Amino acid sequence: MKRWSRDEMASRLARDIPEGAVVNLGIGLPTLVAAHLPAGREIILHSENGLLGMGPPPAAGFEDAELINAGKQPVTLKPGGSFFHQADSFAMMRGGHLDLCVLGAFQVSVRGDLANWHTGAADAIPAVGGAMDLALGAKQVFVMMDLLDREGKPKLVSECSYPLTATRCVARIYSDLAVLEITPAGLRLLDCCEGLDLSKLQGLLGLPLH
Repeated sequence: MKRWSRDEMASRLARDIPEGAVVNLGIGLPTLVAAHLPAGREIILHSENGLLGMGPPPAAGFEDAELINAGKQPVTLKPGGSFFHQADSFAMMRGGHLDLCVLGAFQVSVRGDLANWHTGAADAIPAVGGAMDLALGAKQVFVMMDLLDREGKPKLVSECSYPLTATRCVARIYSDLAVLEITPAGLRLLDCCEGLDLSKLQGLLGLPLH
């Protein structure tokens, strides 16, 4: 099978963001989405460190050290964009003003439980950041992650073994192998990479799909 690259994952997710949506992109893989938004579609990007109207990464040599996203990566600001205190940014997140947030994850359960701040390992460094606020405050949560960990074990599981960030919050998973939707009837396969189908994916995950 031909796995999707990280940019292909970001492009696939970007296509599903609706016109006019206010979207937060989490630290890590989700930041790639900013460079793949469909041309001509108005999407307003929010960053938890206090940006609204965030643009794609700047061209080399045009970085502004004072214009960064929550992951400290250089970004641009679109016409009409604004920056403000982080407390105001969190008020937006907690107040239900975000249509969508895109987060990374260590694990996601079949019910949409999210674990993305700590693996529980003794030497791991916890990094909750604003993930809990986003997972509970956004109207919809998309996760962008590799479907298998470095040992080849599924990160989409029946029950999360890592500490939870939030319960029943994830709507969709965009991975290097497939796009899956979490529904009341179970996991629904929306798309998959070349060489993979529903039956093979079920065998890989050990979970029922439809």
